[in-house]
Amino acid sequence: MKANEIEHVAVVGTGVIGASWAAYFLARGLRVSATDPAPGARERLMTTVARHWPTLERIGLAEGASLSKLTFHDDLESALAGAQFVQENGPEREDLKLDLLGRIDAAIPENVVIASSTSGLLMSRVQRACRHPARVVLGHPFNPPHLIPLVEVIGGEATSAASIDCAMAFYTAIGKRPIHPRKEIMGHIANQLQAALWREAFHLVATGAASVADIDDAIAYGPGLRWAVLGPFANLHLSGGEGGIGHTLDHLGPPMQSWWDDLGAPRLTAELQRKVVDEMNAALAGRSSESMETERDRIMLALLKARSGANG
Repeated sequence: MKANEIEHVAVVGTGVIGASWAAYFLARGLRVSATDPAPGARERLMTTVARHWPTLERIGLAEGASLSKLTFHDDLESALAGAQFVQENGPEREDLKLDLLGRIDAAIPENVVIASSTSGLLMSRVQRACRHPARVVLGHPFNPPHLIPLVEVIGGEATSAASIDCAMAFYTAIGKRPIHPRKEIMGHIANQLQAALWREAFHLVATGAASVADIDDAIAYGPGLRWAVLGPFANLHLSGGEGGIGHTLDHLGPPMQSWWDDLGAPRLTAELQRKVVDEMNAALAGRSSESMETERDRIMLALLKARSGANG
């Protein structure tokens, strides 16, 4: 299947990630057939998509975009019928993923790409359940997919170059920013980078060096603002002035190495979990997750519009 021919996407699994994907696909004018075996999944999907829709309208809908193009199916095979691309969002358990991908593979034509949203599982392991593993790729978004452009596209040992090319072209065509990392690793690229930051954040809480609230502010009002514009290497390059990243590393390389050597390796004990949860609850001071999500999306939308203007 060629990327420019894809008009119908099946979304398998409609939790937080799957529902966000469904809303985004609809906003790009695609037809979406969705399925999820969880009780109440249909109602939750419709409610979530409707909640995301005003934000997507502000971003700008593609020609033909409509909520009426969304259908929900109680069984997997019905949702897959006629689909030209599959976005799988099942649970992060290898045994369940193997079963689900095997069932998807058996129900659709060989030329339809299956993209998995898995946050950490390796395609080489989960694609072995399929008769046609060459069409199975990682299509890992960053939450929330209806707003954040990044998609990591990685193949397993049996994935064909044509499937990678198709997924990359499809995501690009619908306005995403796909990247193709060079090798499979647990957590892929973005989650590995996040994990490094989380590890040190939990270490700082565990040692009493900083509170949960202070750490969140340190990122949100500090380097997080720069990271929203440029990545870590580009920021290092700008820090070096006319000499660029080479100048930065010449002068900050030794201190940077000493910071790395001092990084912690915390264990996520029950005590540390309780401490983080208690401090997070205290910092929120009664704010609801819904209000935080609304505020996050409002600011993120402004950032995306600013980026779009700069890129234009």
